[in-house]
Amino acid sequence: MPAASVSACLRSTPGCDGVPVLAERSSSTGRAASWGGVALKAISKAYDFLLNGMAVLAGVLIFSSFAMIVIDVTMRIVGLKPPLFTIPVVEYILLWFTMLAAPWLVRIKGHVFIDALTRVLPATVRNAIAKIVYAVCALAATIYSIHAAALLHSAWLNDVVDVRSVDMPQWALFGPMPLCLFLVAVEFVRFLIGIDDMYSQATGERAGV
Repeated sequence: MPAASVSACLRSTPGCDGVPVLAERSSSTGRAASWGGVALKAISKAYDFLLNGMAVLAGVLIFSSFAMIVIDVTMRIVGLKPPLFTIPVVEYILLWFTMLAAPWLVRIKGHVFIDALTRVLPATVRNAIAKIVYAVCALAATIYSIHAAALLHSAWLNDVVDVRSVDMPQWALFGPMPLCLFLVAVEFVRFLIGIDDMYSQATGERAGV
């Protein structure tokens, strides 16, 4: 087949006398890979934004509890009657603060874990133990997340009230647990598949966390 005919064929038709259109297939494959990369980057950015936003909200909540305690104590000192909701709300804030900050703390390796033993082990053994730790932590966080979701669903359907100085809906107690524990599991899965390594830094290097 003349070269001119082949060239015309590639420009005009999807195939000509058995000549495959490799250029078109390569182009479509490249576009699909490009769109896939863009989607993954967008998901990663959204996930990071969620983690950072939850950490910021945790900071706002703990500052709010500090302010409420100062106001409550000041009112008692000057002889005024403090609001009844201070203690129960602060107790709930402490739970929400812990849950909201947990995934972010795992991401920056700011949670409590011991690496004194793993530091002296051979690299192969250390990596094997690390994978086991990641898998156990991810599984435990997932189980707790599912259990917390069941408790939240039950408290919501039955309209359970947590009786305190001010009655609080019990679903608010379990509110942050399912999502936050699930995100903790996601963070340990990141360690498990090798995106990050929990033991990549020594304890001294994490002192500023």
